[in-house]
Order: sequence, then structure tokens, then C-alpha cells
Amino acid sequence: MNRRNFLGTSLGLGALSVLGLNACSAKTKSVGLQLYTLRDDIQKQGIETVLAEVAKLGYKEVENFGYGGGKFFGKTPAEYLKILKDNGLLAPSGHTLTARSTQMGPMDGLTKNWQQVVDDAKAVGQEYIIIAYLAPDERKPDDYKQLVDLLSAGQETAKKAGLTLGYHNHDFEFTERVDDQMPYELILKNTTVQMEMDLYWISKTGQKPADYFAKYPGRFPLWHVKDMAKTPEQEFAEVGTGSIDFAAIFEKAEEAGLKHYFVEQDICKRPPLESIKISIDNIQKASWG
Repeated sequence: MNRRNFLGTSLGLGALSVLGLNACSAKTKSVGLQLYTLRDDIQKQGIETVLAEVAKLGYKEVENFGYGGGKFFGKTPAEYLKILKDNGLLAPSGHTLTARSTQMGPMDGLTKNWQQVVDDAKAVGQEYIIIAYLAPDERKPDDYKQLVDLLSAGQETAKKAGLTLGYHNHDFEFTERVDDQMPYELILKNTTVQMEMDLYWISKTGQKPADYFAKYPGRFPLWHVKDMAKTPEQEFAEVGTGSIDFAAIFEKAEEAGLKHYFVEQDICKRPPLESIKISIDNIQKASWG
């Protein structure tokens, strides 16, 4: 099941590339998990069972997805917060959408029930609300220009609640153009929203995270840590088994403004819980993180 279909219909709606040159595990951040990695497990087993397994593996934070109709994974904010607390987990961030696409089905988001989205995010302890993805019918030049205005307006509502609005990239923000400008640059230059940098997708386009950290310091408080297989297909891989040089990227964490990072693997060749165990085990052995 791919992201666009799942987000539109369900639940209401990267040896590390350099596997710790020395096995020092001086961690400066808690390891988080984007729960989208476990979407099928959540549907089959329920959020209570899945979060208990996530906590047992050593994850301390999770990033929500699929919110809609006032519920997280079928639970009210109060019910979901209790499940998080019972498992010693925090959810500092959560994904939503713009709700503009006609390809994604009806949902809440930046242009629909935004105040409730913000209020419920705050109720479960989120500090950030992240626009996760733009469907193909939201990627015309005029759509990107309108997005700038929507992000700015949405940011004001989030700020009033003490939350921060952000944007999560895929690859198309670097490969498409708006008046000879990458959409990613358009957003960075014309808004003050924070960015959740997906290290897999930006690396796949040939762009370098460090270049953006230097140009826009402090704008990247959230990262998705996912690896890229050393194959011609460059498919998703467990963190520490692929080609991305996480040690070099994490050297720039302070410049980036990093606050939280989340393991994510969009597609797993093995059971997803096994994949996320490999990822966190490798992170805990590494010298970065």
C-alpha cells in the first residue's frame, strides 16, 4: 500500500553508511519512529499492540500520521494520549495534508477543519504539525504559489496554539520547477515554516542536506532518517545497511537546528517490526545520533 492511497483512505482519513567508526553511543536525541512504517501492523493489530512493541524496541518518540475526524488511529485524543503514556512514548510531531487534493479523498488538513487539527495535535502533546505530501494534482506552478500562502496562514493558527507548522519533502520538490525555481526553494524563501528533511528523498535527487543547512540554518528541526539500498533501484533500506552517510549529515545537526529525528521505511522487504529493530540497533551502535 503506497502513501497516497493509505493517507487518503485509512484511519480517518536510512553498518550505517559509516556504521559508527567507534561504537560510542553518545546520543543527543531520543530515537523516534514515523508510524507510517507500521501502517499495515496498525490496521491488523491495533495501535495499542503496535505502540507496545515499538516501545520495547527502544524507541522513545513516535510521529503520528493518518489523523482525521477528530481521531488518531481510531482513538480520541485523550484515548490516544493515554496509550502513549502507558508505553512511555511521546509524540512531538504528526503528519497531515493540505486537504486540497481531489485524488486523496475527503480528509481534514490545512484547508479543512484546520483549527480542530491544531487543537487535537496539541491535546496529544505534539509540538509540530507537518504537511506530509502533495498529491500530483497539487503540483502545478500555481498550486505551489498558493501553497506558500496557505502555509503562512496555517502557521499563524498553529502559533496561537503554541505549535509549529512544518513541511516534509519527497523528491518532486527538487525535480519540478516553478518559474525556474525548485518548489523546495520557493517554500524556504517565501515562508518561515520549519522543514522536516527526509534524508532519503533529498539524497536520491542528488542534493546535499548540508548545503541547505548552511543556506537556511535553524530551519530543519525534524529529520526522517531512512537509508538507501546499494542497488541500482536505490530502494528503501534499514538504517545502517545502505549508502547514506549519516555520520556526515549528523555533524551538521546543530547548524540545521535538529530537535527530533524519526526512523522511517516506506516499504520493507522483511516484517516492518523486524526492519525498525535493525534500524534502531544500528543507530544505537553508531557514533552519531
